[in-house]
Amino acid sequence: MASGKNTISVWVAMAVSLGAIIGAGIFVLSGTAIALAGSYAIIMFIVIGVVALMIALQLGELGSLMPKLKGASYSYAYRAFGSEMGFVTGIMLFFAYATEVSVISLGFGSYLASMLGLPLAVASIPFAILLIVALGLVNIMGIKKAASADSALVAIKIAILILFAVAGIALAFAHNSNPLANIAMGGGNLAGIFAASVVIFFAYAGFQAVSSFADRVKGGGRGAAKAIVYSVIISMVLYTVVCLTLMLLLPASSYKISGDPLSFALQGAHAPSWLFFAVDIGALIATASAALASLLYSSRLVYQIGSDGLLPKIARKYDRDKDVAVNGVIITSIIAIVMLFAGNIYIITAIANVGLFISFLMTSFALLHFRRKGAKPAFRAPLYPYLPIITIVALLILFAGLPKEALVFGMVVILSLLIIYYSLREVEKKKPVIVKLFR
Repeated sequence: MASGKNTISVWVAMAVSLGAIIGAGIFVLSGTAIALAGSYAIIMFIVIGVVALMIALQLGELGSLMPKLKGASYSYAYRAFGSEMGFVTGIMLFFAYATEVSVISLGFGSYLASMLGLPLAVASIPFAILLIVALGLVNIMGIKKAASADSALVAIKIAILILFAVAGIALAFAHNSNPLANIAMGGGNLAGIFAASVVIFFAYAGFQAVSSFADRVKGGGRGAAKAIVYSVIISMVLYTVVCLTLMLLLPASSYKISGDPLSFALQGAHAPSWLFFAVDIGALIATASAALASLLYSSRLVYQIGSDGLLPKIARKYDRDKDVAVNGVIITSIIAIVMLFAGNIYIITAIANVGLFISFLMTSFALLHFRRKGAKPAFRAPLYPYLPIITIVALLILFAGLPKEALVFGMVVILSLLIIYYSLREVEKKKPVIVKLFR
């Protein structure tokens, strides 16, 4: 059971998870998904939401089994399969987290530039850098303060989303005699639907945030599991409603790859200035909230990998009073800033997804491993063993939607990590692990 001054309620934990999910998806990537998949984006938000829910249930079980671990999927892979797989999974997941901060911050920069009337190409990256630096300082203040602040922000941005949906639908029917024609299925080919699925999956990925501090959630692992599942269900409903509103406002063919889709839709539909301003403010709050949560669990992942002896001592600096991995925050912030220059928002998202796919694959394999070992978690995912098996198949299919830039990046990083791992083992004169796969 979690106890003490740093205890977080299930609702606050859910808010942290929602903060990570909602800002990345609804406000930043929904327009890109529509641009790639056309009207089929609505269906894909539901389909990928179901996949995310399946993963969330498995994370909930593993989190309830090992609530004191701060590394989420990395920790489960490390405990199930050892240091080699743990090292690769952990570093790939960390790069995904840090790149996630880049994507969300770029969305923040795009909305701020749009609201101020500045060119996105000029102003979005500088604004993103300022956000990363500012939220790094907020994280260093400590987990309790960061999580409590996120809880307040989530309530505000959900209200803004409801306002956008209600006002947007009213605006669509007021200015168009048949806005439902905009959502007639079409506008996306198979390749585009796969590509959109990658973007949409990233939009849900923030639910893993709670796994990094499950021991601080009231009710322990069971409470953390509830927070994860609730956040995915709520975000799925919000995603579907907002995606529908976007396409009622403008035809799917009008959208493009950008970081400010809600602002773009309102401009295109000639919305009143007060609505445009309110939604932009909500988008800034949402993206700041999401980046805050992403920095939080990314820094704790660095600490956990370092504590397991797979990173140098510099990664192990932890302020116990504030419950924050100080150097983890700094390292994450630096990498997030660098990744802002890796390409457009779609490419950066795809790069992040490589690590996410690998980590979630290992989550399903770890669940199978611990169930076979007779583990007795406080929360059990339903439909075992079908749930993890279906998840593994779904994630392998999603790999087909990754662009070649992301696949090449993933292959190079994984190969580099294996070379580094075995080089370090050789320096330490560690004996090779030899097993017989077939008898």
